[in-house]
Amino acid sequence: MWLGITASAWVQLALYMCVLTALAVPLGGYMARVFSGERTVLTAIFGPVERLIHRLCCVNLAEEMTWKTYAIAVILFSLTGFVLLFGLLVGQGALPLNPQHLPGLTPDLAFNTAVSFITNTNWQSYGGETTLSYFSQMVGLTVQNFVSAAVGMAVLVALIRGLTRHSTDRLGNFWTDLVRANLYILLPLSLIVAVALGGLGVIQTFDSYATARTLEGSDQVIALGPVASQEAIKMLGTNGGGFFNTNSAHPFENPTPFSNLIEMVSILLIPAALCFTFGKMVGDRRQGVAIFAAMTLVFVPFAVAAIGFEQAGNPHLVAAGADPTTAQAGGNMEGKETRFGIVNSAIWAAATTAASNGSVNAMHDSFTPLGGLVPMLLMKFGEVIYGGAGSGLYGMLVFVILTVFIAGLMVGRTPEYLGKKIGGYEIKMASIAVLLPCALVLGATALAVVTPLGKAGIFNPGAQGFSEVLYAFTSAANNNGSAFAGLSANTPFYNTLLALCMLFGRFFVLLPVLAIAGSLAAKKAVPVSAGTLPTHTPLFVAILIGVILLIGVLTYAPALALGPVIEHLNMIKG
Repeated sequence: MWLGITASAWVQLALYMCVLTALAVPLGGYMARVFSGERTVLTAIFGPVERLIHRLCCVNLAEEMTWKTYAIAVILFSLTGFVLLFGLLVGQGALPLNPQHLPGLTPDLAFNTAVSFITNTNWQSYGGETTLSYFSQMVGLTVQNFVSAAVGMAVLVALIRGLTRHSTDRLGNFWTDLVRANLYILLPLSLIVAVALGGLGVIQTFDSYATARTLEGSDQVIALGPVASQEAIKMLGTNGGGFFNTNSAHPFENPTPFSNLIEMVSILLIPAALCFTFGKMVGDRRQGVAIFAAMTLVFVPFAVAAIGFEQAGNPHLVAAGADPTTAQAGGNMEGKETRFGIVNSAIWAAATTAASNGSVNAMHDSFTPLGGLVPMLLMKFGEVIYGGAGSGLYGMLVFVILTVFIAGLMVGRTPEYLGKKIGGYEIKMASIAVLLPCALVLGATALAVVTPLGKAGIFNPGAQGFSEVLYAFTSAANNNGSAFAGLSANTPFYNTLLALCMLFGRFFVLLPVLAIAGSLAAKKAVPVSAGTLPTHTPLFVAILIGVILLIGVLTYAPALALGPVIEHLNMIKG
């Protein structure tokens, strides 16, 4: 053991990172060719489909958009998706593919769910198998899983064009970027993963729920459904919304350790690969490698910490005379599946919150206090450690812009990034993108813990209950979607407040990013000089990591001190 972590844990974490990196590099190059409009191995198949879609939708490929037009297109598309999904959920009882005859959702739950899925958050205040029909799951949620991920990727590509173009106000065409992200990237990858998961035991059926006779002689209803198709895009699109209430802890969603590995890799695959897409599209692969290195150097220590805290177990068991190492995998097995054990549960918890995925294969609320602090902190960094599909990298580039500005002030150099001077406008927009989610989390948490409606949903007293509320709003405002549980969130108060946090957390980051893209695209290119700060060096990577950690910790320090840290101290004291 090293740092209290078993050798097996180190091997599993190393294997995960090696597989992820090996797949991300070629995928990143492929996505760069897709978004650059170059020919790919799938052009012969999807090229005619793409042209047909553009023709039917009256999209002119030669017509590019300003950042404001691009932003309007994003908002109108998302608004349309919200209206359609809200109507579908409310009217679910009258729609087909509903073998259990489930009724429509209440307006507040439908509002929360529709907002959740159009923002790529996938927060769930409901149990999937007891609330949604097959039609709602497939036509409603799965469709949004695809298009909400594609929106994030399209906005990233617009920002990359802003960095690479000069003396122009054009950032490309949103509709073209949206179609290409779905046709050439999300659909093929989802097909591969869905077939692989189906072969490993993830179910895919339209049959009604099965009834089984238990050993006690009673009947048990077993929920079924078209799961594999939703599971694939749930992971690849950094969506995270589970078909079943227990998400990927359910054996029908995640039956074996091998399916678990596939799903864990899928969580970070596109966000990690987009770093290499970025490097190729800006014409300097070192820039993409530097950002990937910064993400990895933050992620791995946090994953190690989660594993270590969970393998250390609960000191109360030791005090009571129990030996926690005799449990399967040793340490804290509460809330974890025996087929995955502590290591794969802890890696998943770190990966799903480093990305804005939010899926779970173990209950985060059952982690040790400091083990649970790991996913909470990773979300508080703004979902930029890999982050969501597209949204993670454009969030990271916002931090890069802030880092360039801060480092330039420190050493007396003109703030520049990729040949573009960083001015006051970019810093203002970047500050909005970074600080608004923090304000949403702290403000909504404060409102929930001081109002009667908010306190009515808190089942656990003290630091644990506060942590559950803080985690919920951190998850919503940062578009993650995971939960600590123990919080009765399916009420008009929480459904509405969480939905507002999801909306503002998505669009008041996305819009400043597009504004930055438009501002940078209009600027002239600045040649590299002796005063230019290199942004691909280990020194810059270290400064970037420092800025992310500093902003993340300082903005949330008061709230963090009141939650998991106090809980950890109470656990030690007994």
